[in-house]
Formats: sequence, structure tokens, C-alpha cells
Amino acid sequence: MLSRVSFSTRVFFRFRFPSSNPTRVNLYTGRFYRNMERCVVRCVPCELKLTISFNLDGSNKHMLREQTEPLEKVLARISNSIIKAQGKEKKSKRNKAAGEALEAGKPEIRLCVNGEPVALETVNSDAWQDGAVLHVGEYKYKVERNPPTFTASELPSSLMSGFPVCPKLEMEFGELKDCEFRWYKESAPNAQMSGDLDCWREAGHERVFTPSNTDIGLRVMLKCTPGNGSRFGEPKELVSLSTVEAGPGTCTFDNRHMYTQKVTDGSSVRVVSYNILADIYAQTDLSKTVLYPYCAPYALELDYRQNLIKKELSGYNADIICLQEVDKGVFTDSLGPALDAFGLDGVFRVKERQHEGLATYFRRSKFKLLSQYDIMLSEALTTDPLHRELLEKVSTNLSLKEKIENRSTALQVTVLQSLCDPSRIICVGNTHLYWHPKGGNVRLVQVAVAFKHLKRVMTENHPGACLIFAGDFNSTPSSGLLQLACQGSISENHEDWASNGPEELIQVDLLNPFQLASACGVPVYTNYVGGFQGCLDYIFVEPHILRVDQVIPLPSHQEVTTYQALPSVSHPSDHIALVCDLRWK
Repeated sequence: MLSRVSFSTRVFFRFRFPSSNPTRVNLYTGRFYRNMERCVVRCVPCELKLTISFNLDGSNKHMLREQTEPLEKVLARISNSIIKAQGKEKKSKRNKAAGEALEAGKPEIRLCVNGEPVALETVNSDAWQDGAVLHVGEYKYKVERNPPTFTASELPSSLMSGFPVCPKLEMEFGELKDCEFRWYKESAPNAQMSGDLDCWREAGHERVFTPSNTDIGLRVMLKCTPGNGSRFGEPKELVSLSTVEAGPGTCTFDNRHMYTQKVTDGSSVRVVSYNILADIYAQTDLSKTVLYPYCAPYALELDYRQNLIKKELSGYNADIICLQEVDKGVFTDSLGPALDAFGLDGVFRVKERQHEGLATYFRRSKFKLLSQYDIMLSEALTTDPLHRELLEKVSTNLSLKEKIENRSTALQVTVLQSLCDPSRIICVGNTHLYWHPKGGNVRLVQVAVAFKHLKRVMTENHPGACLIFAGDFNSTPSSGLLQLACQGSISENHEDWASNGPEELIQVDLLNPFQLASACGVPVYTNYVGGFQGCLDYIFVEPHILRVDQVIPLPSHQEVTTYQALPSVSHPSDHIALVCDLRWK
């Protein structure tokens, strides 16, 4: 039996780009659409159903059908839909004569592969092949099976001159590197809203677009076409919800970018560590009235700060980025898409019972992700036999033990392999330790657990790997933690064990299994707020394996204090990023 179904209709299938206006075409008039149009089919072997998408009389239709269903049923369903539409049209007196004319002709519908009709008993998964042709009367519609498709597409809600606009794009059956991008800007303010047909001017053709000062007050539009090699799918058209706003002018990181204009070569690794200030903390009343009362309210807004953060991070051209206080939504919807556009892949570890966590990014042209060994430090202490001896010591003070167990502090461990030299493997540790000024004893326990876990990963799972351990350690240069990290040990009598008084005192000798150094030295401060200025952030490395080639200078004191303290309209966080270039020995 062949796939040939006759019916009386005035409708044909026409695939419509989202940006075009619906076009109604009558098969029996002279207004014919001569080009072969698209009929898009999505059919994935692991799924039970497929979808067939087309334009029916100017209206987009999406059919969800069983893959094992015979073709005949699908064609009958389509036929019924068209006949139903025809019946409604006949009820109109205005169209009565047209309805009578329609009865005179009976166009045929059939599905062909290589010019031969497909048998009606053929199951859908076999019938709707890529390149098949759907015939409706004189008209032909090319079937595209699993074409490259955007599953999510969105522009940022806030645009600023001088700051990169990075669309959020997710796709299937394709690669973002194969997609085509065309950026446009309005010819004049509100030109798009006025309905002017000639309201757009081409502005760029890269994945990322940076508006200039001349674009202030204008909307932008992105036309992006999903691709896979030489094959392209349905284009998307995205228009910004807001116009381009003026940027803040010079930012604290602009001068730093002078040192990082190019990506490092294969023998070097540029590393960034940065606490970017989670939005869930920036938007509290405490932050606005007590911690950062000097900061303009709009400069604490997430959209504003994200513009600055994306420009700052992209300008470092880093190979490895360790971020702390990353909101879950920021990782997914903002930083992930932006840094992906600049050649970086990322992994995320959320804190238990929190809405923020740790993110580690790496340059995919230089590194391959081998594995991850993330832990929650308190859970590892209490459940992993590796830490039994330390747990016994901690358990002698129930007050301290309870405080440690209630912390959701995480250690993110990401193992990367160099693509230039596969023998070079880096174990990247990323953490954000307990914040309280009197919590030195808690932090000593946390970092001791971290060191042991990292050592086991590098001994048992990846022997020969080297360590980069970065983060916000909430520890000043005079702390026991810095002594343990850089000098290799602390005694049971160190003053940090009594950091919160005798009621939380334990006495433990700790050894660091690594020989580490602070790659960026000891800056005067990496955190500068109204009530505190000090060095809390570090990038620890093994200097016998990776030597420091360059430390990117921190912003000058004048730059940091232009708006009194951090964050500010020119700096998105209360911390300052650490950036250094390391070279393999």
C-alpha cells in the first residue's frame, strides 16, 4: 500500500521562520509558494515518540506521535485537521463560493524517499527520513530529521556599552561553533517599536557583541542559525527587552587586562581565583545598610554586577578560573553561557542547604576534564575513615564538633589533563572556608580534611598530578592556616586552636602533605569593605612543579577607594581577583 491520501483542502504545509509573518496560500489561486519548504522531524532512538513540526495555513503545528505508529495514521490525522479547518471556512458565506471551488480539485498528499512513495504501513521512525519529500498537490516540502536546533535562546536582560553581550544558547543535534550569528542594532531609538520595516542596521557577526557608546538608547537583535558542519537548522531571532545603557566608565580591572591580552602558550597556565559575591548575600538588608552602605543600590543589582564580572573574567584570558559564591542561576544562565563563548567549560558544586557554591572553569583548547572528586568537608570528616584520627580529636569537644558538622563548606576537586602534553595533569582544588573572624579553629580542621582528600586523589587516582589549590580561605597571612599551607605544619599549641575561647579548644598537631607556596604572594588586601581590609584569598601551588611567571598587579589603592570601598559601581565584588601565570618546570 502506498502513502497516497486524497482530500479536498485549501491548505498546504509551509515552514515559517519565527521572524516572518504568517502567509496563507491557496492551492487553487495564483499566489503560489514555489520553493520547497521545511517539515521538521525530531526523532531520537531512546525516546518513544517523535515530533513533526510544520506550518498549517499560517499556524505552527506540532504533532507528537508514537515512533512505532504506521505512517497511514499520521497522514490521516493531518487530513482530518485540514478537513476540520475547511469545514469552518465553509460556514462563512463570504467563502461559500471558494468552498465549492475547492471541491472541484483533490490534491494528493504523499511522502516520498528517493522519488518513491513510502508504504503507508511503514512505522514513523522509518518513514520520516532526512531528505524525504512531503508532497501536497503541486507543492513539495523537504523533511529535515533532527536538524540542528536551539532548545533555549535568550539575551541578557541588561545591556551596557563597552560590556560584552553573551546570549544564552542551548542546542541539540549541533555545535555552537558551527552556528552563524548576525547582530543588529536599531537605526534610531524606538525604531523597532514604531514598526519601521528598515529599523535594523547590521552590527556584528560573532557570537559575542559589545555595544559602543553610540549604541546607548538602542535595542539590539541577534539572528542566530544553529549549525552542525555544513548543515543548518531553523534560525532564531532575539530582540533585547531593554536598550543599551551607559557603562560606568573605567573599572578597577581595566588596567589589569593590559597584562592579559593574549592566551598563554602551551607551557604556561593562567589561573584566576575570585569570590564574586553571591546575589543572595548582596541583596540582603544587612548588606545594603551595614556591610556596603556606601555602594549605590543599582551597583548591587545582579544584572549590573554580572555585566562587570563577565567583562572582567573574559579579559583575563585565563586557562583555569576558580570562583566562589556563585549563585546557581548565575552559573546556569549567565556565567556559563558567557564563558563558554570565550572558550571555557565549567563545573559547579553547590553548597548543601545553600543556593550558591563553587565553580571551576577551564580552557577547552588546552585542557580535558578527567574527573571530579567534590566533597562536603564536614561530611567527609564524620564518614570517611581517612579522617578517623582527626575526628577523634574533634570529638573531644562537642561544641566545636557540632559547629563543624553544621557547616556546608565544600571542596571542589577537578582533575584536568593538558591537551598539549597528556602527561601533565593538574588537580584543581577550589574552596570557600568558614567566614567567622573567630573561626580559625574550624578552618584548620576544614583545611586539614581538604589536604588529606586532595593527597588521596593525587596518590590513588592520579599519581603524578600536580596541585593548584585556590579559593577564599578567610584566613589572614598571620593565621595558622597560612602557616600550615606554606610552612608544612602547626603545633597543638597554636593560638588559632583557641580562636573562639577555651570552650572550643582542641589541641592537634597538623601536617601538610604538600610543599606549597602562595603564587600571588601576600597582597595587602584581597577583601576591602568598610569595616575590614585584609588578605583572605590565595592560590597555592607546588613550586617545584609550577613556577610563577607573572602575577597580575592588583588594582591600585586609589582605584579600590574611588567609591570608598568594595563593591562599587566600578567593581562587582567585595573581593579582588587573584591572577597569575604559571609555567611548567
